[in-house]
Amino acid sequence: MASINKRILPSGKPQWRVSYFDLQGNRKRPGFSSWTLADKFRQETEEQIRKGTYRPDADKITMEEVCQSYLDYAEGRMLRNERMTRKLLTVYRGHASNHILHPGHGIARYKLSQLTSRAVGDLRDRTRSAGVSVPTVRKILATLHTILEYAISQDWVAINAASGVKVIGPRGEGSKKIVPPSKIDMKNLLDVAAGDLRFMVLFAASTGLRAGEQWALRWSDVDIEVGELTVERRVDSYGEEGAPKSVAGVRSVPLSAMLIRYLKEWKLRLKFKSNDDLVFQNRVGRFMCHDNMVKRRYKPTLEAAGVSGINWHSLRHYAISTWIEAGLAPKTIQTFAGHSSLAVTMDRYGHLFPSDNHKAAMDVIAGELMG
Repeated sequence: MASINKRILPSGKPQWRVSYFDLQGNRKRPGFSSWTLADKFRQETEEQIRKGTYRPDADKITMEEVCQSYLDYAEGRMLRNERMTRKLLTVYRGHASNHILHPGHGIARYKLSQLTSRAVGDLRDRTRSAGVSVPTVRKILATLHTILEYAISQDWVAINAASGVKVIGPRGEGSKKIVPPSKIDMKNLLDVAAGDLRFMVLFAASTGLRAGEQWALRWSDVDIEVGELTVERRVDSYGEEGAPKSVAGVRSVPLSAMLIRYLKEWKLRLKFKSNDDLVFQNRVGRFMCHDNMVKRRYKPTLEAAGVSGINWHSLRHYAISTWIEAGLAPKTIQTFAGHSSLAVTMDRYGHLFPSDNHKAAMDVIAGELMG
């Protein structure tokens, strides 16, 4: 049990010291300017010790120090290629410096012991009031949760204060379904697209590969004889290769006879065409720069075709919509798309599946009810 003792400082002012032993048996004697503050600390500390959640460093380490320590740790993981990409590290740094540690609405000076669920909720509300969107605030809190999990692993704190803190979106959020490009728009786009851009668009709109997966594809991943390709990696905006977005991202996708014919013609035109070479490559055989290609070639082509609202990722939506129209089973579509679960497929594309059976069922129900 902790005890409180009063003493007089050399300055003549009184101080109340809380004397107790931590979980490691070390004696602690922090001082307070009043008995009330000392007793409050005593009660909180005794409760934490009783529950096994007491961490002495929580009163010393600030969130600024925690964030910096985590970012250093994450950079080390990136350099060792331990499931940390440069892009993800950049995202973490941006969330930390621009929001979590923001001098206006951030929590840089908070001690870990002060970081309660309410404090995290207040951070959420201040960030939203600063004009940050709901999806971005959710990502910021996810980063904070990751940082606090690191703090737990360092034995600086016992509880993750960000757990369970939700960001409430506007009414009707999530009801917006994906609307794929129309066949007319796709035809107009392909009619205007010239040369290699036309094939790149056609490939994306046929295979449903994400941009990073398409640009990381090598000839060893393409089996022209069997008529399928294998997705095993992706490349980020820094030109660094890594695993697909999820475990389900490793997959095989069948190729149409037309696409196989185009691939054969495409390969003949390439300067670098060994098994280890990229299917889509720049002039020196290296990775395509997606952002430059979209800015300099894809967007001008969209404008020339009189088409709007089709970003590059929309080509993936188009491919999946054609699979649905062709009558492929939802589970098959999930596999070809590389979605982490069937729920993801149905949440995004469920409204595109034929509903004749549903309508017939409703007619039967209505007939029984009203007949």
